[in-house]
Amino acid sequence: MGKVVLVTGAARRLGGRFVRGIQRDPAVERVVAVDAVEPEHPLGRAEFVRADLRRPSIGRVLAEHGVDTVVHMDVTGTALGGGSRAGVKETNVIGTMQLLGACQKSPTVRRLVVKSSTTVYGAAPRDPAVFSESTPPKSLPSGGFAKDVVEVENYVRGFARRRPDVAVCVLRFANILGPSADSPLAGYFALPVLPTVLGYDPRLQFVHEDDVVAVLRLVSREPQRSARGSGTFNIAGDGVVLLSQCARRLGRPTVPVLLPAVNWVGSALRTVGVTDFSPEQIRLLTHGRVAATALMRETLGFAPAYSSLETFLDYVRVRGPGLLPPEAVGRAVDGMAAVGGRLVRGRGPAGRENT
Repeated sequence: MGKVVLVTGAARRLGGRFVRGIQRDPAVERVVAVDAVEPEHPLGRAEFVRADLRRPSIGRVLAEHGVDTVVHMDVTGTALGGGSRAGVKETNVIGTMQLLGACQKSPTVRRLVVKSSTTVYGAAPRDPAVFSESTPPKSLPSGGFAKDVVEVENYVRGFARRRPDVAVCVLRFANILGPSADSPLAGYFALPVLPTVLGYDPRLQFVHEDDVVAVLRLVSREPQRSARGSGTFNIAGDGVVLLSQCARRLGRPTVPVLLPAVNWVGSALRTVGVTDFSPEQIRLLTHGRVAATALMRETLGFAPAYSSLETFLDYVRVRGPGLLPPEAVGRAVDGMAAVGGRLVRGRGPAGRENT
């Protein structure tokens, strides 16, 4: 008999893509798609079960369907269907706790895959140039999605200790982009004018949504076939892209803002509902973040089809050109960067304080 895979977060576009993709695996007999709301996209042959992860009913779903593989994709930074940030946090943290409690009691569960994020490392001025999976953050996130991810991973580690017979894999994804990406950073890049932090040009990593689905399918295989897929892994496309390069490619002008005023700008954008310009995103757009992917290649044996730049270009291709020709934006960005360099003293060219 083939595997029975349960996927959370199926109402989101990325979750729906994975649900449809995993059905093509010949070893999979049934797919159970779970979410608190009805999905607006097709799920193929998967059986949809409407269930709120924050409720104990998820345990009955595991038992009734004899689930042996759980893919937890309902850890996210954006609300679905106009929900609140409080609801997102509850789903991320309380929902994960309930799901792990149900998995712990289930005699059939043999594999757990958790979609996490490199936001667990935070973003600070004295961060290392590259984060490995074992690098501790300089300071723990104090709120937002980053704090949710830290709590989620702590609960997952506790579950792994209590159920050593279950193969547990945590995937820390870099910023996910692509034709249908729905994330705070995608919302930021969709702005007609991009607010930036004066004197900083952060390094950014991206992972294409196609590669997200591909690596999730890889690590969701039977434990005896992919025991090497247990552990925590950074997932990102090769290379980095500077924020100024992103602005050029998008054809959008930037508005450099002094660091003390950035929080006010972010608050104003959140108030009018333009984008979720959260404090953690402001820190990312100030200091940047780069994660090492050696374990992804050497242990998982996974090589993304898209580099970070190719991922961003595919996003640009679908979203269309901005207000200005890329060449004009490039000249404007270079000019502002030169002015910022003269105004901001004691800061390095990569957006980090000189020591």
